Amino acid sequence: MLQNKKLVRLHILEAAMILDLFSLMGAYAAGSSRDTSTSIYIVAMAGAVLIYVVIHIIFFTLDPRGMHKDVLDKCREVLLLLAILAASITYQAGLTPPGGFWEIDDEKHGHHAGFSILQDKYHRRYKAFFYCNAASFMASVALIILLVNPTLYKPAIECYALFVCMVGGMFGLMAAYAAGSSLHLKASIVVLVLVALVPVFGFAAYLVEPAQQVADGAAKDDQNQPPTTGTKSNQHKDQDNDKAKYLMLLGILAASVTYLTGLKPPGGLWRDDNDGHSAGSPILYDMDRRRYMVFFYSNSTSFMASIIVIVLLLCQILRRKRRPPHWSLHTAMVLDMLALLVAYAAGSARKWGTSRNVILLLIPIVVFLWLLFCYKNRRRNTASQKGGAPTTQNTG
Repeated sequence: MLQNKKLVRLHILEAAMILDLFSLMGAYAAGSSRDTSTSIYIVAMAGAVLIYVVIHIIFFTLDPRGMHKDVLDKCREVLLLLAILAASITYQAGLTPPGGFWEIDDEKHGHHAGFSILQDKYHRRYKAFFYCNAASFMASVALIILLVNPTLYKPAIECYALFVCMVGGMFGLMAAYAAGSSLHLKASIVVLVLVALVPVFGFAAYLVEPAQQVADGAAKDDQNQPPTTGTKSNQHKDQDNDKAKYLMLLGILAASVTYLTGLKPPGGLWRDDNDGHSAGSPILYDMDRRRYMVFFYSNSTSFMASIIVIVLLLCQILRRKRRPPHWSLHTAMVLDMLALLVAYAAGSARKWGTSRNVILLLIPIVVFLWLLFCYKNRRRNTASQKGGAPTTQNTG
């Protein structure tokens, strides 16, 4: 249908996509719960998000200057990526919640086939996960619906209504992970502490960044460097935008894989209460508790570090003209990747020797990259020496 120019020009495909998204919300409401009232509450969440955005646009003062078209398109692209991330992982997690389902009816204990094990054994924890996950899903789908229509998303982005909804969806995602990734209160508390570190890390980056900018400016003044031209300024700006885009994609990748893996850990879950095992609890936890804890905390750290990167990039967009705090973004991303490596090594094998070998695979990769870097650097230095001594302008 995209090959038909008339359909594209008449916005027929946009209408079909909006129908698609509304059908997705209906499928989630019908499949994630077993009673009609809960399904109605879930659909009402999406309506509440749309109503909030309209009220925010009407009652909050818009910036009279507005946003430049390039900035507006960048904001829309970032919000759309995050909304797609949250909608994709929360849809799967909502239809197949952590803990699994009862496979047979048990009249003695009041269990029914097809109902969530977590709901019967840990009702409060299930409610916390269910509504946080549903809120994140409905907010994400509602944002996608708004971002399809330029008439709606332009004022909504300018008054930061969509940013508020997206931040709320991210915190709902973290709360759902904390409630559904573990059945033990202590582990959930540790995850909640990691959640609390997200705004702390963002606030620290916000405070340190202006000081770093002042120091950079003073260093430039001491060196008596001439002011940068518009072309150089645009080049640096494009480089910063490319770095931010790559970091955003890495954060989305890590968050998507760690969220679902945390809710459904490796090794599977017990299906019934037999031999001292509790239905819905991870098998790996009972078989090798130390390995499971290494996987769980590493996976949780990677997930929270991904959210930190995403939150910092959202703060960068909100500040618009300030330079992004790349030191904090890169630090969080390195921590994210290392934690992801440890979680994979702990969860993909059942022997510590195998897990050790998985981590040791990193050594030959790093050595290869270092040798390649040295080779390329040597060739570049040789080429520059053959070409003559570089001028002062080229050195600068």
